[in-house]
Amino acid sequence: MARRRGRCSAAALWLLGFMLLRGAPSRAADTVAVGRPLSGRQTLVSKRGKFALGFFQPDNSRQNWYIGIWYNQISKHTPVWVANRNAPTSDPASSQLSISDDGNVVLVDKHDANKAPIWSTNLTNIASGSNTVGIILDTGNLVLADASNTSVVLWQSFDHFGDTWLPGGKLGRNNRTGEVTRLFAWKSFDDPATSVFSLELDPDGTSQYLLNWNGTREYWTSGTWNGHMFAAVPEMMASNASPMSLYTFDYVEGKEGSYFVYDVKDDDAAVVTRFVVDVTGQIKFLTWVESVGDWILFWSQPKAQCDVYALCGAFSACTEKSLPSCSCLRGFRERRLSAWMQGDHTAGCARDAELRQQCGGGVVHGAMPKGNNDGFYAMPGVKLPSDGQGVAAAASGGECEAACLAKCACTAYAYNGSCWLWHGGLINLQVQDTGSGGGTIMIRLAASEFSTTGHAKKLTIILVVVAAAVAVFSVLVLALVLRSRNRSRVRAARRVEGSLMAFTYRDMQSVTSNFSEKLGGGAFGSVFKGSLPDATATPVAVKKLEGVRQGEKQFRAEVSTIGTIQHVNLIRLLGFCSDRAHRLLVYEHMPNGSLDKHLFRSNDGHGIGSILSWKTRYRIALDIARGMEYLHEKCRDRIIHCDVKPENILLDGAFAAKVSDFGMAKLVGRGFSRVLTTMRGTVGYLAPEWITGAAVTAKADVFSYGMVLFEIVSGRRNVEQREDGGAVDFFPSMAVSRLHGGGEMKSVVDGRLGGEVDVDQVERACKVACWCVQDDEGARPSMGMVVQVLEGLVDVSVPPIPRSLRVLGDPPSYVKFFSGLPSI
Repeated sequence: MARRRGRCSAAALWLLGFMLLRGAPSRAADTVAVGRPLSGRQTLVSKRGKFALGFFQPDNSRQNWYIGIWYNQISKHTPVWVANRNAPTSDPASSQLSISDDGNVVLVDKHDANKAPIWSTNLTNIASGSNTVGIILDTGNLVLADASNTSVVLWQSFDHFGDTWLPGGKLGRNNRTGEVTRLFAWKSFDDPATSVFSLELDPDGTSQYLLNWNGTREYWTSGTWNGHMFAAVPEMMASNASPMSLYTFDYVEGKEGSYFVYDVKDDDAAVVTRFVVDVTGQIKFLTWVESVGDWILFWSQPKAQCDVYALCGAFSACTEKSLPSCSCLRGFRERRLSAWMQGDHTAGCARDAELRQQCGGGVVHGAMPKGNNDGFYAMPGVKLPSDGQGVAAAASGGECEAACLAKCACTAYAYNGSCWLWHGGLINLQVQDTGSGGGTIMIRLAASEFSTTGHAKKLTIILVVVAAAVAVFSVLVLALVLRSRNRSRVRAARRVEGSLMAFTYRDMQSVTSNFSEKLGGGAFGSVFKGSLPDATATPVAVKKLEGVRQGEKQFRAEVSTIGTIQHVNLIRLLGFCSDRAHRLLVYEHMPNGSLDKHLFRSNDGHGIGSILSWKTRYRIALDIARGMEYLHEKCRDRIIHCDVKPENILLDGAFAAKVSDFGMAKLVGRGFSRVLTTMRGTVGYLAPEWITGAAVTAKADVFSYGMVLFEIVSGRRNVEQREDGGAVDFFPSMAVSRLHGGGEMKSVVDGRLGGEVDVDQVERACKVACWCVQDDEGARPSMGMVVQVLEGLVDVSVPPIPRSLRVLGDPPSYVKFFSGLPSI
């Protein structure tokens, strides 16, 4: 029996050994070594699983593959370093990362007969016969080290930054050679090739960091180090509640080199952060927030995107309040359309028609060209580029124009008492907000860009021919339409522009049972309940738009734009109807209706809907902020809502909030005065600039959000008649007074909650609301900052009391203030 047990034990050990050998990985999980290359879908993962290295494709890229490092423990694929950023490979299966015969880490294509490396660490001082390995560390650093002693680092990716500066990395300067390390932005969102934007420590020896364009033009500086912070970055001296307090900062200056380094104070803390030179040319400090599933920005420079030098390239204008921020000037088109669509605008724009270039003769005066001469068109309200050349001899606008026409290279001029000329590509032209001043620049164009009699005649002939063809085509289409009307009435399954459904007006009558159940109404029209004729009878909300003046083509284009906007906190557009004069939108149905029904009491003192707990209210406030942040900061075309109020905040079955009616200003067109008049009737949500007639920006929405946030806290309208029937009661003034007076913040919360609130969140919400309703729109935070504060990532001080709240808090002043508003 003993012998048999021994044989069994030996067999078990043999089997276990075989299984272990068979199941053993072909490589150390974090190491590439001789005989153990990395190829295809294989990855290296750092010991604690923080970072991974392998082949990847950027978003929207279908052909190019890169070897890179990315975060391994977050849900969003975010590369932090790319080896072959300027030399992509087309097939990861035929490419491999390995240790070459000379000890370097190399990327090669196995099918390349020459076996020339696509990328290499490119060291020439590795001792012959050395055994080296490549290791990915938990810092995100790839190191080439001696296999027998991996602490001997021969090369590291932290000395060859990409666009990202990770904690522990040293961005600095070799004081002996003068060589500096740089961060280079990606060329576009799906192209990691080096861009013209870079960050570096001043090569001239000072302690300031510089943002440069093309290595020649500085457009931002950190200021010098004073021992605690950089002069232009006061955020480094942040309070303990600020995200900056999570990090240590140190600037080291020595004989060999100078560098700046930052690190996370608690290495065990679940903090994932990165510092990046963005595609936009801005530097950004971001932290990963898992509950949001995205990177949260808490610091960036320069603050204004248009302050990035040559962001839009030549003959393009930058507009701060729109995304994309770059647009070609009249008479110009995108020089590299594919790159432009991917976010890389640096190539700028090219002329549609070349200049005649009359040098020294045939001078033309005035705004319109004569004959075949070059002419000018006026572009007002711009911040003029700083590289203009003064012409002292030109004493009038006509002489200034003549001076420009006399030079072949002159592309624009401006006269404001002095004459300025611009030559070559027009760089750094910025469109100013309406009412913000700015000058007028005259852009030089070829004569063919202007209307002439000859062109008008040709155009008339073309239009007549086209009109005749359209008439014939319309008859044929009408015949087909009449024939198809005998078929199914509801053709909702017809999809256009992606996932949107196109309906006829009869379809809408059928879906809504002839508009029999009205859910509500507002400035832009009435909303009716309906159900789609599908297998599950999907409930929908159908909005009949009023006051729309757009033609069908323009309306469909705007609807298509809005239809592509999808966010968990924005109401989803399912379809539309553009049938003769009828304009309708079909949205997902929100079973819990609008926020106002749950916040405000009815006339008999009872709540119209269910009483929302404080936890639900705070989540709703955060939901709204995230939806507004998306509209303002993350849409390709920035959308200003123009009518943020509880009636336009809808709640789904779980009381998650979704912003509705966004994009209405686009749909009803520029001349929506009737809508604005109606909106002005919604007392209590309008920013001062609406009333004064000043230019309206996204900060008007921020003001409205602040007013809504006050109402979420109080559970009542901001403006209410007191119970004694006397003076008007203005809640925001009372809440702000409590903030400044150090009063009990529980007392400002809806009394129906019985004091069951988080006092810290109440104080935070009131601070945010007060900052949002500042008189000066420049003092109001962005919606992105609002989200960060409500999430507790950023702390804010008690804001000053806005003058408007002082006025509105005084009943006689309040009545006087609103008595001047337009009547409805």
